[in-house]
Amino acid sequence: YRSENVFFSGSQSVYVYNSLEDFYTDANDGLANPNRTVSPVSLRRFQVTWNNIPGQEKPLQPLDVQYAGVYGQDDWAVAKNLKVVLGLRVDVPFFAKTGYQNALADAMTFRDQGGQAVHYQTAKLPDPNILWSPRMGFNWDVAGDRSTQIRGGSGIFTGKPAYVWISNQIGNTGVLTGSEQLDNTTLRPFNPNPDRYKPATVTGAPASSYALAVTDPGFKFPQTWRTDVGIDRRLPWGVIGTAEFLYNRDVNGVRYINANLAAPNASFAGPDGRPRWVGSNRINSNVSSAVVLQNQNVGRSWNAAVSASKTMSNGFLLKGAYSYGEAKNTVDPGSIALGSWNNNEHPGDPNNPPLAYSSNSPGHRVFLASAYSKEFIPHSATTISMFFEARTIANNSYTFSGDLNSDGGTSNDLIYVPRDASEMNFQAYSAAGRTYTSADQAQAWDAYISADPYLSKRRGQYAERGAVFLPMVRRMDLSVGQDVFASLAGARHSFQVRLDIQNFGNLLNKNWGVSQRIVLSNQPLIVPSAAQGGAVDAKGQAQYRLRTINGDLITTPLESTASLSDTYRMQVSLRYRFR
Repeated sequence: YRSENVFFSGSQSVYVYNSLEDFYTDANDGLANPNRTVSPVSLRRFQVTWNNIPGQEKPLQPLDVQYAGVYGQDDWAVAKNLKVVLGLRVDVPFFAKTGYQNALADAMTFRDQGGQAVHYQTAKLPDPNILWSPRMGFNWDVAGDRSTQIRGGSGIFTGKPAYVWISNQIGNTGVLTGSEQLDNTTLRPFNPNPDRYKPATVTGAPASSYALAVTDPGFKFPQTWRTDVGIDRRLPWGVIGTAEFLYNRDVNGVRYINANLAAPNASFAGPDGRPRWVGSNRINSNVSSAVVLQNQNVGRSWNAAVSASKTMSNGFLLKGAYSYGEAKNTVDPGSIALGSWNNNEHPGDPNNPPLAYSSNSPGHRVFLASAYSKEFIPHSATTISMFFEARTIANNSYTFSGDLNSDGGTSNDLIYVPRDASEMNFQAYSAAGRTYTSADQAQAWDAYISADPYLSKRRGQYAERGAVFLPMVRRMDLSVGQDVFASLAGARHSFQVRLDIQNFGNLLNKNWGVSQRIVLSNQPLIVPSAAQGGAVDAKGQAQYRLRTINGDLITTPLESTASLSDTYRMQVSLRYRFR
């Protein structure tokens, strides 16, 4: 496997403001004072990335992997009605030495997830660790007549990672590119020239500042231990029933830490006593982050399902099923190392996030499918089919808008759910000629919590990542088809007219088949900017503001969606077939 990935975020310079008004102030001041060096407002964040090797057109991240695997299996007939399959797979990846070494960063001391001092090698890609994957499966025909079959298996399964996880390291050693990130700063006033704050010259030596992405020396490709057991049973009236249970557990899951994050040096007073960072949160000031790709083995998921089906009899077919599942991990990794760590919601320590719901946790699903076909007149057949489904549409997390604890993440701090108004600490503020008092915000927030099925049961605790499951959506599709057929010259010819109505229930009632989502944002609480007083009040307690919609404080957690899937749609098709 060979690739030359290019990821050059921030190369155009990124300015993040606390408000649109702040941007206008900074931009207009720049027009009046083009040679200024200080902004009249404090930017929430400034970022820029630059090519750090002379003559380089674009920062290519070369990755070269040799991947070897061998697999063997054998079938074992234990008895006439019992078959067992045994197998073993062995994989080993070999990474070529395509990383860029930063000797200065190699000598730096960082902090691991346990608080211990640690060093990392910027050019060191994963070792060729051998991955063992044994597994077994079985099929037991209980009575020997296929009326009842029990089947299943258990084993370890290996999957290659998204190779971009590894190439992240090649592109982030401070040699291929350099980068700068400043928070709450006035030293980078807005400039329309995207290269304004990049170095005038580069030599290929380690940049003056940069972000790191490294891989733990013992990192192994993802492996999952999977166990599945199912029962198929022939029931009366020709019905086939199935029950199945699937369990997965991480053997080598994925996690991230920021090894350049210093230990927290303070905590909030009051009911929300989470740790926080005062002053710089970096161990090495010229390193904006040092995100380390590691393994973890606590992720798990399970799914249970039952189904029943009746094969076509007298033109009628019917099938139904129900399933429920949960998936939990410590992070849902994306393609960018920093984003995977920085955007991972947590209640306290971003380097030790608790086990929580994955964004892929399935929840509930039930469906019913039926079809009826009959030839009411010769050479003509009418078919009516229906599919009904109810399922959990998605899950989400409630977080603060802004960096409450100053760990560097602006959307990763899970909210604390107060028991009552006495545990709330709203900052009064004015906007668009209207004042929102602390008492007004507390009253609206309490109404919001009471109306939310999850938050109302979570009072006095932190919200959990991914634990807010949206209401199930229920939709039904209907199809009607009319076939006319005949045999001509030894071939069968048929002509079909078909009407498909998706979300048929919405055609009958505009309120049916409509999904729901969190109103406006999953961040109802806003952290005041530094200019507005910041996240901490005079007593050391976390303070915040309640979000508004069209000038009114938010009080309702859910609203109906308005996408194409929420409306009924009709399609008429004509089909000609011959054989």
